[in-house]
Amino acid sequence: MTIIKKNDFVEIEFTGKSNNEIFDTTNPKEAKSLGLNTNVKPVIVCVGREMILKSLDKQLEGKKIGKNYSVHLTPEQAFGKRNPSLIKIIPLRVFKQQNTMPQPGMVFQFDNQFAKIISVSGGRVTADFNHQLAGKEVDYYFKINKINAIQDFFFRKRFEFELKDKKVIFKESKLKPIIEVFKDKFKDISGLDIEVAEKKISEKPLDKKNSN
Repeated sequence: MTIIKKNDFVEIEFTGKSNNEIFDTTNPKEAKSLGLNTNVKPVIVCVGREMILKSLDKQLEGKKIGKNYSVHLTPEQAFGKRNPSLIKIIPLRVFKQQNTMPQPGMVFQFDNQFAKIISVSGGRVTADFNHQLAGKEVDYYFKINKINAIQDFFFRKRFEFELKDKKVIFKESKLKPIIEVFKDKFKDISGLDIEVAEKKISEKPLDKKNSN
């Protein structure tokens, strides 16, 4: 049976639970039962590149395809401990300027950070910028369905690559025509951009003997 190694592209399905309640899933049936978006599907990740939660990513290497696994994570391994300094007071006028009236339990986004409203009193709004699962233990149940699914699908062969800022960069120049055709589909499947590394042309010193 195939053993998963670092840098393998794998298709993985998982369900995350905290206090036995699902908070994330790639299973449409489970999503539907929770009233979540049912347009979910297994995700494709590159093992060892932290494209998913770091502690979950570490569990993938050495696993086998098609076998069910589970891992229990402490708050430190999952979404961190609660940080009291991330509970902040925001003037109510900030919300009124956006024609919004905050209520306890609402979640808003501030400069790419999400915060849950704890209380509204007078002209002050108390917001919690901690991750919703900060301070909680979590369990992940997962199964790896395919290995190197992307490379097998597009190229029928494995090539060396590196991953930078959610961009897969292949080193084989001969892949460029193929990648130009499939790059949009590749991104649709994996969520990653794809390109071929440009070869650097080294400059050689001028041979004085032949310069005349």
